[in-house]
Amino acid sequence: MLLVVGLGNPGSEYAAHRHNVGFMTVDEVARRSGAGLSRSKFSGEIVRTSIEDVETLLLKPMTYMNCSGDSVQPCAAFFKIPPPSIIVIHDDLDLPFGTIRLKQGGGHAGHNGLRSIIGRLSTPDFCRVRIGIGRPPPEFQGEVSDYVLSGFRSSERENLPSCLRIAAKSVLDVAARGIEAAMKTRNTRRKKKKAPKQQDLKDGEPTGAPTTTDEPNEGS
Repeated sequence: MLLVVGLGNPGSEYAAHRHNVGFMTVDEVARRSGAGLSRSKFSGEIVRTSIEDVETLLLKPMTYMNCSGDSVQPCAAFFKIPPPSIIVIHDDLDLPFGTIRLKQGGGHAGHNGLRSIIGRLSTPDFCRVRIGIGRPPPEFQGEVSDYVLSGFRSSERENLPSCLRIAAKSVLDVAARGIEAAMKTRNTRRKKKKAPKQQDLKDGEPTGAPTTTDEPNEGS
């Protein structure tokens, strides 16, 4: 059995914040796996589903971010789910917006939700799906804590659904193939497709093309 945990803060006032991409991704995983209605248990919203024929629990702690472990630990203990079978989905300041990375174990890097889970489980040895939200831009007025509790810019909102789909697919991939195999493919950067140099273009071909073309990358 797997336990998939999306981190965030409960309440409509937090729903669209950067800190809540974990909640958003769990909702996308639930949709893709055909999960039913969730119920309240273990200080969270939980639903049982199946991912790639693996029995899976989807959990959104309703404890607020800083106390996420108070929901994760009792749930994992009740169902006897070991830490390596727990997948935690969370926002990550150290990754550019839209970048998805898989990770096994590691520290909390200042993320209070991870800090709480590590403390309650007494181990950092669980899987993570890191969703990049980027650092505050120079013009941002406020602390980092204000930034994570703010909404996305309009350009980011346009790309957010694609980001959440890729993050959800990463969860499905971990369920199907395991964290190590999924990391090898999804954490690999694809080379950018080089556009032809202007001097190399033949007569009659368009000029002024960009030097590189970004392609959608589920591993980044």
